[in-house]
Amino acid sequence: MRKVYITGVGFITSIGNDAASVSESLRELRHGMVQYAPFQKADIPVKVAAPIRDFITETTDAEDWVFPARYTIRREALRGMAPHGVYSYCAMQQAVEDAKLTEADWSNPQTGLYAASAGSPFLLGHHLERMRKMGVMRCAPLGVVAAISGTVNFNLVSQFKIKGASAGFSSACASSAHAIGFAYDEIAMGRQKRMFVVGAEDGNVESILPFAGMRALSLQTDPSIASRPFDASRDGFVGTGGAAVLVLESEEEVKRRRAKIYCEVAGWGQASDGYNVAISHPEGTGLRMAIENALNYSDTTVDQVDYVNAHATSTPIGDISEAKALKAIFGHSPTRPAISSTKALTGHGLSLAGAMEAGFCALAIKEGFMPGSAHITKLEPACEGLNIIRATLPHRPNVVLSNSCGFGGANVCLVFRSV
Repeated sequence: MRKVYITGVGFITSIGNDAASVSESLRELRHGMVQYAPFQKADIPVKVAAPIRDFITETTDAEDWVFPARYTIRREALRGMAPHGVYSYCAMQQAVEDAKLTEADWSNPQTGLYAASAGSPFLLGHHLERMRKMGVMRCAPLGVVAAISGTVNFNLVSQFKIKGASAGFSSACASSAHAIGFAYDEIAMGRQKRMFVVGAEDGNVESILPFAGMRALSLQTDPSIASRPFDASRDGFVGTGGAAVLVLESEEEVKRRRAKIYCEVAGWGQASDGYNVAISHPEGTGLRMAIENALNYSDTTVDQVDYVNAHATSTPIGDISEAKALKAIFGHSPTRPAISSTKALTGHGLSLAGAMEAGFCALAIKEGFMPGSAHITKLEPACEGLNIIRATLPHRPNVVLSNSCGFGGANVCLVFRSV
């Protein structure tokens, strides 16, 4: 099996729109939550979200969208994109530049792209309503590719002329973590030399607010305490959107290009709860098995793990489930790895979360820090005994785990290692 490395990253997130600003926010525990203007209505109990700055994508006409001047997107390309398609395109440009790739590097049969998003409920609703009111033949020609769940891979593969493996992944909040795992497999098995992995979501009213019906969103009005994973008073997650792009490359390609390395992707594991369509197993059994599988596959011992980027979204049930899984794995470890949830800063990005947080782990390893778990006033009693850090530690983690859990009990654990 070939070694796999992360050589480039790109971010459009609630805590920064490039690697430098994201790193600064993680170090300083600077969150991206605000009282979200579209939620400030009497009939909407949710008030806080973590929006993307410097982009205007509120209208259904892409001609009206505004994005930073450093990015160039052709008008005909915009017509086939959702808001998170724009975020993805910009993050992809960042990742390409960061990895110092030429078009010859990425547009060839040995380079592929895996992506994850839930599509755009915002545009899908608009186009369906237009069809009902104005007739079938008045549907926008590119409305389907802009709105459905494969929209990110459709657009990026065509616009960047990707010729290798491509696919979209749909396992809710585990989606882009699955995409990273299977992209790793493509390279480790020698089928591809390079893979782009993309996670993205719109992060607007239509993609966030439906979770209120599940009682999954925080009802706090104060942005500074709305997202507080592992806190005893947490009451739900805060929604966000954006995009994150990772460049994964084989050891041979890294050597050929003399590329800089963020970290090694050492392996991954997955397992399912087999329990409930919407909530995690109360004992965290599926996640525990996913972590065990990841450790075994990557030939990593429990005592070698320095830091865990937890999935913890700030929901009452989910955080306890993960805490139990982590206790089952690390309960007898003398080294007690540092644990935090960066969702206290970013909010929960749904399909975006796995790729975004893998990017955070890559930054932490390369730059030598472990981000704290913000906004904890009183620790959830079920978390006692875990080393949940509340401040950023200025130490380089050598081995990092990143957890992701999705609907239906889908669990993924990724292992990253310093080089």
